[in-house]
Amino acid sequence: MAEAADFQGTHPSPARRWLRRTGTLFAGVPLLTGLLQLPAVPPAAAAAGGSAQAASGTGSVSVSVNSLTPGVPDEDDTVTVSGTVTNKGKQTVTDAHIGLRVGPLLNTRSGIDSVARNSDDVQSVLGPEVDDKYHQEYAELRPGVSQRFSISVPVDELSLGENGVYQVAVALSGQTAAQPWEQTLGVRRTLLPWQPDEVDTKTNTTFLWPLISTVHTTAETGSDEQQTPVLRDDDLAKEIAPGGRLDRMVALGKNLDITWVIDPDLLASVDAMTESYQVQGPGDTTTAGRHQAAAKRWLANVQSAVKGKEVVALPFGDPDLASLAHNGTSVTGSLSHLKEATDVVVNTVEPILHVKPTTDFAWPVNGAVDPSIVKVATSAGADKVIARSDTFRETGDLSYTPSAARPIGGGTTAVVADAQLSTVFQGDMTRASTSTLAVQRFLAQSLALGLQTGRQRSVVVAPQRAPTASQAQTMAEALKAVQDGNWSESEDLTAASKAEPDPAAATEVPGASSYPSSLRKQELPRSAFEQIARTQGKLDTFTMILSNPSRVVTPFGRALNRGMSVSWRGRIAEAATYRSGVEAYLDGLLDQVKLIDKSETKLSGRSATIPVTVQNNLVQGVENLTLRLTSTNPTRLEIGGDAYEEQPITVSGGHSQSVKFTTSANANGRATVIAQLYTQDGRKYGEPVTFDVKVTEITATVMLVIGGGVLLLVLAGFRMYTQRKRAAAREAQEAQERNHPEDESPGGAQNPDAPAERPAEKPESGPETKEPEAGPATDDPEQPSDPAPDTAPENAGPSGTGERVDR
Repeated sequence: MAEAADFQGTHPSPARRWLRRTGTLFAGVPLLTGLLQLPAVPPAAAAAGGSAQAASGTGSVSVSVNSLTPGVPDEDDTVTVSGTVTNKGKQTVTDAHIGLRVGPLLNTRSGIDSVARNSDDVQSVLGPEVDDKYHQEYAELRPGVSQRFSISVPVDELSLGENGVYQVAVALSGQTAAQPWEQTLGVRRTLLPWQPDEVDTKTNTTFLWPLISTVHTTAETGSDEQQTPVLRDDDLAKEIAPGGRLDRMVALGKNLDITWVIDPDLLASVDAMTESYQVQGPGDTTTAGRHQAAAKRWLANVQSAVKGKEVVALPFGDPDLASLAHNGTSVTGSLSHLKEATDVVVNTVEPILHVKPTTDFAWPVNGAVDPSIVKVATSAGADKVIARSDTFRETGDLSYTPSAARPIGGGTTAVVADAQLSTVFQGDMTRASTSTLAVQRFLAQSLALGLQTGRQRSVVVAPQRAPTASQAQTMAEALKAVQDGNWSESEDLTAASKAEPDPAAATEVPGASSYPSSLRKQELPRSAFEQIARTQGKLDTFTMILSNPSRVVTPFGRALNRGMSVSWRGRIAEAATYRSGVEAYLDGLLDQVKLIDKSETKLSGRSATIPVTVQNNLVQGVENLTLRLTSTNPTRLEIGGDAYEEQPITVSGGHSQSVKFTTSANANGRATVIAQLYTQDGRKYGEPVTFDVKVTEITATVMLVIGGGVLLLVLAGFRMYTQRKRAAAREAQEAQERNHPEDESPGGAQNPDAPAERPAEKPESGPETKEPEAGPATDDPEQPSDPAPDTAPENAGPSGTGERVDR
């Protein structure tokens, strides 16, 4: 941003100029004394030592400023600076002392950054030294040895003049055996904002406080009714535990006037940990999670911290908008995932935090934008894009930093965060010296921005997405000091976005060529979005057949959102592993509904039924499936009177179902049959099962043999029937003859009127029958009612041996 103009009222007073000249004069006295003693030191050595120091820019003694309090002093305060000095050289430093030097007023924001970047340069102008009664002296500093210092100076002794930012240098002076004259051997510069009185027009400052983590939850859930979630690691428990990164973010943010920026996935993951959950282990093992109490405590703290504050919710999983814009829009369905991630926000955040979040802000990585990113960011409903001034640069001749809100067309507002304020807290803040300098740098930039003009402005600070615990601590210290200062007041993000735009501020979105190449190298590749689309296609197929599709739609849908998260930047291989794990788990579920393999089937007739079994190993039932059995050679084997037949399939959870198909063989031999499941919309489901059907040979000879056998059985039956009928008739005749014997003459003479005796009939087979004996003679004449005699035989003579006798 343009910042060339001097601050208003920053020209030094005559008294101030006299103090500077005096300080410079006295500062030169030790140097003059040393020059008068040059004969004691070889000129070549002195020259060599001087050139070496100039080349390095740093002295032989390292000075570390670990604290400066207060960071923004009032007129009656005492400024205390403490830290350590360490002799990094090879010679002992003697007659050393450390004191404060107050440099000139810094007129530009770029000048403030320059001091912060070169804080240990002994060659830069240091300014006059404060009264020597505030020195701390050292008889000697041995090589490699560190010693502490603490210097306290009343503000009125610092000779601070007009409002603004002053350079304060902590400098160590001393001498060595090689250079036996007093010289500056080490320095550490810091920044001291000076604004004792309230300004007429305060700057409205919005500070974003992000609650965002990496991806922890998988798509896998238990088969129980509660669908126990499975986390990929136990790192989230460490972050929310007392003293953990997210625990510190909540504890520190609770007492600050900030705008919370939250990823709903974080809340959903911690909320899942409040109940039973599993954690993935080596291989396919899982262990029971044990941090339910920590999860409940952390969520309760978040609920308390956000009460009464603005909560901005990002899309679920914090999708990488730049990666999506540059590599994903050409993949079908990618933008729909962003829309889904936005739609589920309210139903995720509000039930957990009991506050209604704002969902109309999009936050690309580092606030870097181009037209394609803006288009993607607003495609899911957001009408405000959080940008940053190091990519959304000013193109005019502005001498001040304009307000954050910029209308960029199409009803969209770019909220441009200040880059110099937003990037102060990056780096290792575990070192006290680094943290102290960051706090003072933030305060200095904020005051310098406020003093640029008397106009009312709204400034937004958007720090890194996932600050460490030490970075969060530094942020909190700096923000509290600003909020306690006299030049700034807090404002939430929505208010900042609605502030009146500066008509002179840039409103044109930077072109694609201006997008930082360092960020482009970290983007998710096109293959990532192709894999997500492939997994979504499988999920669509799977949900069509389920009786309760919500059991898989939610966990897999959210896992696909996580697969395009910003948190994967710099971890491309790990991101690919996560996406592959989601797809592999879905493939495993798809395979739980399948056809059972069949071996060769034999048909011994012209028609038969073939059973095909569908197995469902899922917990829930499946429906809307069709099983199709197809003959690859319908001229030989027909199924259902055609080349194929289909039957609907419904299988309850944990069961199998066999479906029978009617077949008819038209020729002998082997025919291949294919069984395949289909969804309701005609898409194939699962792998087909292919098997052979062998039709047994059926010849005319075999048919004659079978027919002859059947005929013999019929004839045998008929023969048995006739034999039984004849035996029954014979028995009836013999019974009649016993009851009515023929009349005989006395003495055995035969009655001439009686009919001739019929020869005894010999049965064709069976035991020989005995002629019945004649009964006693009777005198009764033959009665008219007696039965008529048998008809005469066809042949009255005796029958030949073996000859059948017909009756």
